[in-house]
Amino acid sequence: MGVKISASVLNADLSELGAEVGRVCAAGADMLHIDVMDGIFVPPMTIGDVVVKALRNKNKDFTFDTHLMVSEPERVIPFFAEAGSDFISVHVESNADIKKSLEKIRSLGCKSGLAVNPPTHVEKLFPYIEYVDMFIIMSVNPGYGGQAFIPQSLDKIAALRKELDNRGSNAAIEVDGGINPNTAPEVIKSGADILVAGSYLFNSPDMKEAVLRLKQSREII
Repeated sequence: MGVKISASVLNADLSELGAEVGRVCAAGADMLHIDVMDGIFVPPMTIGDVVVKALRNKNKDFTFDTHLMVSEPERVIPFFAEAGSDFISVHVESNADIKKSLEKIRSLGCKSGLAVNPPTHVEKLFPYIEYVDMFIIMSVNPGYGGQAFIPQSLDKIAALRKELDNRGSNAAIEVDGGINPNTAPEVIKSGADILVAGSYLFNSPDMKEAVLRLKQSREII
């Protein structure tokens, strides 16, 4: 199975968000990555569940990959599930009961995700493997788009892939930050299944071609 592309809405023209999501769909991306920030866990504040619901009403069949960069995810998980998220991811560094949060996400009919920031050891994820459908390795420090890829992320991806394989887990590995045709091949080689791309896609003159270039990265490993 080929690598999947999740387009980060953080880098879209938010004044034309509906049209931007339509552009992502037409370009052949597999998922829409929706960064939800509370201004506490990370400095910026972004969109809420009402925006996700509005986008869902216009995009019935597209996969919504909602990434909660918030300090208290348990409080808002139900709102984003009701709004139409397919995946909901929380951070292992958040002020939450992680196991309870992951179980709550699944109980609401969504797929569960668990994210880890660059300074955090990847082993922090291992106790939760059985409760997770998708892990997110942050390959930049969260909060702002357009940052450069952190090379040490490759070791974390590889270590997580090895642990998942050893346990027979089908959980996917998504990598978020600094993804472009230069970084994608090594990220895929290390074990990633899903690439989150933002500035590279939205700044490309031809988004469809940009998506294709990322998907073809597997062929040049």
